[in-house]
Amino acid sequence: MKSYILKRMLSMIPVLLIVSVIVFMIIHLIPGDPASVMLGEEATPQEVQELRDELGLNLPIYEQFIQWFSGIFQGDFGNSIYMNMPVLEAFLGHIGPTLSLALLAQSISIAIAIPIGVIAAKRRGTYVDQLFMTIAMLGLSLPSFLMALLLMLLFGVNLNWLPVAGYAPISNGLWNHLQYMILPAISLGAIQAAVISRMSRSSMIDILSMNYIKTAKAKGVKDRVVIYKHALRNAFIPILTILGETFGSLITGAVVTETVFNLPGIGQLVINAIVRRDYAVIQGTILIIALAYLLLNLLIDLLYGLVDPRVRFNRK
Repeated sequence: MKSYILKRMLSMIPVLLIVSVIVFMIIHLIPGDPASVMLGEEATPQEVQELRDELGLNLPIYEQFIQWFSGIFQGDFGNSIYMNMPVLEAFLGHIGPTLSLALLAQSISIAIAIPIGVIAAKRRGTYVDQLFMTIAMLGLSLPSFLMALLLMLLFGVNLNWLPVAGYAPISNGLWNHLQYMILPAISLGAIQAAVISRMSRSSMIDILSMNYIKTAKAKGVKDRVVIYKHALRNAFIPILTILGETFGSLITGAVVTETVFNLPGIGQLVINAIVRRDYAVIQGTILIIALAYLLLNLLIDLLYGLVDPRVRFNRK
């Protein structure tokens, strides 16, 4: 187990290096000058050049990359030239709303999707199966921002049940916090629920057609035991994989939803950094998210062994 984890950790290094090079190059190829944005339209060319010298933007691009990347090994992701604080501090200051949104959206999607997938597989070919899969297709087809606007219109404007935008930290009270997170979480979780339910149905259909399930039924084992103890457990590895991928996409794909609901999360941090040409924040945030995504995949792989004891990590 330890050697497997070590190998996986070492394999992350080239991935992060490639990601950092691509992100750095793309950011510096985008038109726009951070010094000009900071000083405004009334700044003279001399003032812009002086600020570029101060920020190190006049150095050759490879020197800028080496300076930035060498700092990462010391835990320094650079400093935001606009917020005047370390990138890591800015990231940690915005991760709370994003993490809370992702966890709530994932909980909603699991609560909806797995029962739907199990029932659809059990009733395969019936109108119940077709109804659930039609709803899942609608969930996949509907963009998250459109779902968000429809929820705001219905529950925020017409019914006045929930606030349409804004954010309250959990320190202000759990219900006060959830009031602002329910609509964004539903708009994100509905799409993920569609993906997870289709995978759950497909995986359960494969398991339910196996001989040991037929044998269990022939021996008179209760239907509920066959489904939830024998079938669902063995069908859970593909579901677990898709859960890991959807949670990663919730963290990285919440930019639009956070913007629509005005949540001060990672999405808003990245959008503001792009508008201001805050290179260090964009580069650092994307690299941290990539690292988190790799660690999440490692965690999911390790959970395979808990779900299915036949999975071993030390086999060559």
